[in-house]
Amino acid sequence: MGATTSTTGTSRGGRGARERILRAAKELFYTRGIHATGVAALIEAAHVSPRTFYVHFPTKNALVEEYLRRFESQTPIAAEAELGRDDLPPAQRLLAIFAPVEGEPTALFRGCPFHNAVIEGAGELPEIARLAERHKQAFRDRLVATAAEAGAADPAALGRQLAVIFEGANALAASCNDAQVFTDARRAAKTLLDVALGSAPGG
Repeated sequence: MGATTSTTGTSRGGRGARERILRAAKELFYTRGIHATGVAALIEAAHVSPRTFYVHFPTKNALVEEYLRRFESQTPIAAEAELGRDDLPPAQRLLAIFAPVEGEPTALFRGCPFHNAVIEGAGELPEIARLAERHKQAFRDRLVATAAEAGAADPAALGRQLAVIFEGANALAASCNDAQVFTDARRAAKTLLDVALGSAPGG
């Protein structure tokens, strides 16, 4: 009998179990939700034994924390990564975070994984809430720094305001499963940037 293949394309057992568990968590936590994804579903998707799972992650919460940390260290959120592009001027990088979401039109849009984790935690997962708060503050700081690079008179205010538009767009798009929300968000951000940078509206 051949080796059983997981949803991540890796054979059951063998080396790389931790990575398979994390790949399964990334897929299932994002698409199904953290609470709706039990350990049994993670074990099945990763094709590991319960013992192997708990060797790597003593609790489900420990896996959730590592799942979120991966967005900071290895697989940054695509929209946020636009701020690091070196082929665009600063003002364009600020607008690039509002680019339409790529993928199939029927694909489920779940929004920000940090936001989702905090909402699902409902105040009962303090370490996860701290991770999310740190991530969101770092993102605001990057917006402020990019606004300063763009020449905004008040980069702190502009960065905070853009963060509000971005986070609001993510939440509304996820609630309505409508990624077109980002088109309106980009227009609002463009108007804000034109005012903050003293350029003529439009374009």
